[in-house]
Amino acid sequence: RLTLRLLTAWLRSLYFLGGIYMLDVKKSLDRLTWNTQHHFAHIEAQHDFMRAWAIQFELAYTDFRVVEMALQLDGKHHDLLAAFAAAYEKVYDYEYAFVAGGLEGFNEKYGNQIEDYRTAANDFLKLIDQIRDIKD
Repeated sequence: RLTLRLLTAWLRSLYFLGGIYMLDVKKSLDRLTWNTQHHFAHIEAQHDFMRAWAIQFELAYTDFRVVEMALQLDGKHHDLLAAFAAAYEKVYDYEYAFVAGGLEGFNEKYGNQIEDYRTAANDFLKLIDQIRDIKD
């Protein structure tokens, strides 16, 4: 069921332009921005784990893959694609520690690295803005 929902959402993100289908990644970029900002704020404030957070984390991976695929299909922004993927992986590592181990697990692994997490999140957000610029 989840796979069918994800496929349906992906197909809805396609739009027809001049005889070819292009990926519309605006909503994916919006959700990645929201998740990155709010997940960092949640952990920085030392809030406990909640189920909705884990669902957002999983769906963010789908949004990441949609944007990654759009950049791959575009073929004109390889350096941006590589930087975007690397930045996502850094944020993913911090968020996964929280999803897998809750606040205690995050603090055990990264508790003294919150500024590094902030930097990783901000770097990722800057790359999202660069991608928005090529879509506008």
